[in-house]
Amino acid sequence: MEGNENKFKKYAPKIVIPILIVIAIGAIFVLKARQQQDINGKGGSVTDNIGGNTEEPDNNSSDFALHVEDVLDLDKLKSYGLPIMIDFGADYCPPCREMKPTIEKLNKELKEKAIIKYVDVEKLPKVTQDYPIRVIPTQVFYDKDGKPFKPADPNALGMYMYSHRETNEHLFPGS
Repeated sequence: MEGNENKFKKYAPKIVIPILIVIAIGAIFVLKARQQQDINGKGGSVTDNIGGNTEEPDNNSSDFALHVEDVLDLDKLKSYGLPIMIDFGADYCPPCREMKPTIEKLNKELKEKAIIKYVDVEKLPKVTQDYPIRVIPTQVFYDKDGKPFKPADPNALGMYMYSHRETNEHLFPGS
């Protein structure tokens, strides 16, 4: 009988410790998944919020929908008298994917207070032709009057300012 007890004492840690490690890893995974769901404000798997369009349809107006599907009618958006942010990115871009949950949350929180748009530069190259996109992600900002946002100190914010060559009129802010 003592031989069996010695074997148990000898092998128990070799069995119990790996089992506890697997349980701990599983618990961490579940907690992280729940945190991500809470951050995004909805259920579903974590991978749902990384890749495709997870936006809920807006019953009021497609003008407040996050994703630009075909054409970006900037004049119509400016007519709402709200600040506008246009985010240019792509699914293959790691920083764009990293920003996506934040942009989605911002769009939800500011619905009808600001217009947040996401343009996939790969899927909608015609939309991006009117903007000075050098790298992605790039954001373009307009104030509530429909004029390009002009910060007091663009260099401190890391923003590029684009002006018309002949008139020196401020055209686009971007970051």
